[in-house]
This record gives sequence, structure tokens and C-alpha cells, in this order.
Amino acid sequence: MNKVILMGRLTRDPEVRYSQGENAMAIARYTLAVDRRGSRNNNGDQQTADFIGCVAFGKAGEFAEKYFRKGTKIAITGRIQTGSYTNKDGVKVYTTDVVVEEQEFAESKNSSGADGGFGGGMSRPEPSGAGDGFMNIPDGIDEELPFN
Repeated sequence: MNKVILMGRLTRDPEVRYSQGENAMAIARYTLAVDRRGSRNNNGDQQTADFIGCVAFGKAGEFAEKYFRKGTKIAITGRIQTGSYTNKDGVKVYTTDVVVEEQEFAESKNSSGADGGFGGGMSRPEPSGAGDGFMNIPDGIDEELPFN
């Protein structure tokens, strides 16, 4: 089984290209900075994140182009794909990428602290008492909820 689940922040805006032909398909490439678990060592000489190359095709690529920006926290699922090519100097280069099957935002726009690439500087008013982005449900309403 080849399945990858990652959560991290985009290191830069996705790079998007379109394939040739009459049915041009979006191909978005981006790099995720994924924190290493348990490696909060602050001595400054150790890397605490891995930078993982990802590629999204078709509608997923178009979505990345439209909504993803540097610093956006996302979660993806996909598969690892390896390959190789010979560069212009004649050296064989080996590649490892995650081919994205699903991608989604991992935090709300408001909690990111930055604009995240949305809107034109306008902010929505926060609902009263809902600083985390979730609606408060009053006590004693459990009997009325249809999904108990």
C-alpha cells in the first residue's frame, strides 16, 4: 500500500503549469513544510521540519492555484512517486514527490494570522463568543439535534 497523509504549511505559492493539447490539465507543484514530531530542540543546528514536494493534477491543481498561498496550512493525502531524469549537465537526478489525491485547508482563515490569499483586506466580524471559529451550542439542546 502506498498512502501518505501530511499536514504542513506551504513554503511558497504553488507553481502551476498546464499540459499541452486540446484537454489542457493543470499541474500544480508546491512544497509543504511538515514539522517533525518531538524534535523541538532549540539549539539552532538541527532541522525541525521536512520539506516535501507535492504535485496536484487536474481540478486539484486548479484548486491549489486559486486558493493556496505561501503560509497556508493544509492537509493532504496521496501517494509517493519516484522518478529520475538526466539534467542538462548529463547527471542523473532522482526525484521523490507526493502525488496529491485529496487536499484541504487545515485551519480557518482567521486563525492563520495572515490573509492566506483570500479577500481584499476586509475581515468578517467574529460571532460573539466564538473566537475559535466554531459556533457555541447552548447547554440542554442535545435532544433537539438530529444527529445524536
